[in-house]
Amino acid sequence: MSEPSIRVARPDDEGELARLDRETWSTLHAVTPRPSYDWFFSERSGPRDHRVAEHGGRVVGYVRLGFATELASNAHVRQIRGLAVAEEARGLGVGRALVRAAVAEARERGARRITLRVLGHNTAARALYESEGFVVEGVQPGEFFVGGEYVDDVMMGRSLL
Repeated sequence: MSEPSIRVARPDDEGELARLDRETWSTLHAVTPRPSYDWFFSERSGPRDHRVAEHGGRVVGYVRLGFATELASNAHVRQIRGLAVAEEARGLGVGRALVRAAVAEARERGARRITLRVLGHNTAARALYESEGFVVEGVQPGEFFVGGEYVDDVMMGRSLL
């Protein structure tokens, strides 16, 4: 099986990314309601803030990279603000390739750290992040009520130096 190719998102990816967002939505990772919109990009998060994975000529995943906060004193930190992989592409290395692309992009933009937040019950995502050098830096127990249960909000991060 071939490796997924990773590229910067283009404005014309918006429909495919919105579809992917709708199809991959799950209480395993989402704290917001199921998306019902056809738009994906926003003023805060445009195409250049996304890396897209393609496999077999089809968009099968994305990662969104942004600032952790809007504070100048925190501008050296980037945050993975979203990651999705199509069901049929899971187990093909797409998620790992996207995480690595986000880390590389954060480094290229001069970041010293990269962080993310993941729900405590999302063990597959947590294992992926840990295998890529992220460590748990904090836990907010029962922070979200999702899918009928209280779940932890896990903060993870890693140095880029």
